[in-house]
Amino acid sequence: MQSRDPRPRSASTSPHSHPTDLVASTTAPRPSPDSPQPPHVSYDLASESSAAVSRLFPPAIPVHSRSDTDVPPLTSHDAAQQSSPAAGGFVAAGLRRRRSSRVPAFRTFDGADDEFEMPFTGAGVGWHPGAEPGYDPKLPDGGHASVPQLSAPCEITVVDFSLERMEQRHFDNDGFIDFLKQPKEDWAKCRWINVNGLSWDVIQAVGSTKALHKLAIEDIMNLRNRTKVDWYPHHAFIIMTLQKLVHVVDSDTNSISSASSSSSRKAMAVLRQFFSGDPSQRPGTDPEKRHGEDAAPPFVDLQETSMPRTLQRYQASGNEARTRFMEEHSSLAPYNMAISAEQVSIFLTADNTVISFFEASAGDVERPIVKRLSTPGTSLRDSCDASLLVQGIMDAIIDLAIPLTAAYTDILGDLELDVISAPSIKQSKRLYICISEINKMLRFLLPIDNLVNMLRDHRTFMTQEQATRELTNPASGVLVTPMTHTYLGDVLDHCIIITESLQQLKQSSENLINLIFNTITANQNESMKQLTTVTIIFLPLTFITGFFGQNFEDFPEVKKGIWYFWACAVPTVVATIVILMRDMIYNWGVSVVQRKKITSIRKKRRRRGVSR
Repeated sequence: MQSRDPRPRSASTSPHSHPTDLVASTTAPRPSPDSPQPPHVSYDLASESSAAVSRLFPPAIPVHSRSDTDVPPLTSHDAAQQSSPAAGGFVAAGLRRRRSSRVPAFRTFDGADDEFEMPFTGAGVGWHPGAEPGYDPKLPDGGHASVPQLSAPCEITVVDFSLERMEQRHFDNDGFIDFLKQPKEDWAKCRWINVNGLSWDVIQAVGSTKALHKLAIEDIMNLRNRTKVDWYPHHAFIIMTLQKLVHVVDSDTNSISSASSSSSRKAMAVLRQFFSGDPSQRPGTDPEKRHGEDAAPPFVDLQETSMPRTLQRYQASGNEARTRFMEEHSSLAPYNMAISAEQVSIFLTADNTVISFFEASAGDVERPIVKRLSTPGTSLRDSCDASLLVQGIMDAIIDLAIPLTAAYTDILGDLELDVISAPSIKQSKRLYICISEINKMLRFLLPIDNLVNMLRDHRTFMTQEQATRELTNPASGVLVTPMTHTYLGDVLDHCIIITESLQQLKQSSENLINLIFNTITANQNESMKQLTTVTIIFLPLTFITGFFGQNFEDFPEVKKGIWYFWACAVPTVVATIVILMRDMIYNWGVSVVQRKKITSIRKKRRRRGVSR
């Protein structure tokens, strides 16, 4: 046997040198030339058995042949990074590992580049994750490139009033910006700025003049906010949803068309598209055509026109097909009516000023409040309280939703009669759409309860007289006076009445759906019961008929006549019915006995009542 040299060998001087030799060394650092050489262990795997090699390196790991020149020299730094033989680590010079699978590559979803629309980004173009929050009114673009795109002609009303005087002014965008540069007159104790429409130049002017917080300005321009109230050092900011019942007016004739004519025109349009030679004109064949300008719905986005949006389009997803389907099959569509929804932003400042922003329905709220302000002796006019004016705006917004409950009560009343008289699956679809609309209305109405309670909780500790003297003092902060606290209770009552009515209508709709399916199921069960009864009756008759109809040469029973057949058939049928329907017959007998007992008890009670 050949002796092994304790000194380390190189791959080229080893007697067993081979291109596939694997050399491993200990991890001890290289000693200095003066110190004695520590022993190094050299493993020549070429001389080991194949079993040992397979234990160290399983066959699943491929070993590729490499030349010695391809192996870089092992330095002290490299050796320090290797594990010792005791730990099971070796330097595999010729070993290559292949990954079993590719690492999946991911790309961050970008709504601007992908096919899905991003309904949750209120900033629109220029928005990106991690952007600076808020819009600074001191900057021309607010710090965001998307702001200049928000431009629309606005109708602005400014109402200054005091106990003795009330003055109302109307402006457009440019006139209002110039008006804000002028100081408020001394006689005006309270001011209301009502803006109908959203435009960056108007928002920027108001934000700069009143020092509105940039987060609140961002919420004005983002039309997907929740109902809330935010408190800032010099103003309070309120967001809520306005819902009202509107008539759908035909744009061609400017008149309300009947449901029958509307459905007939729609049917003719579908037939023309289906039988047209151009496949792109057929419904459902071209997504771009459905989403194009020719397919624009009656109510489009506020940024495109000043028309209000339907409830289905307000804070809806990017699924245009679903939105249009729900609009066309709405519960109010047969009556040429719809629900309009928009976001309302209200500021209550410390200098007794109210600033309200509407998308398109400012006039519906402005008219009744201006009438109250122009009438001496009303609570709004006598108090000159901005917080009470906010209460009036909120009350008017909630009152606009009261006709919704009446409309849906009538609709569900008609559906209830149809379900009771002639239930069908089509009615369940109409009820589902009705429930979907009620759920969305409740989604925007239920948070108003918390909003009103938060405003009431912020009531000042001053008396009404003290609060009235401090209304025009900005140093006193935002005040919710005791009178406002009292009247907010009325707003809360109206909101609760509407929400409870809608919840009751929703529960009634769900009960009608259950009634439809229960009735249809009961009818099907009754039909199956009748078929079962007929089958049980004719089953023995069929058997006996087949028995007597056999073509046998020696069959004397056939010659006994028809009465012999019935003499065999009738007892067999009776016996079959008794055997197979014994439970049904027993239950029927028990029911008859019970009904007789109940009837006799009622007769005895009536006799006792007559005798008394």
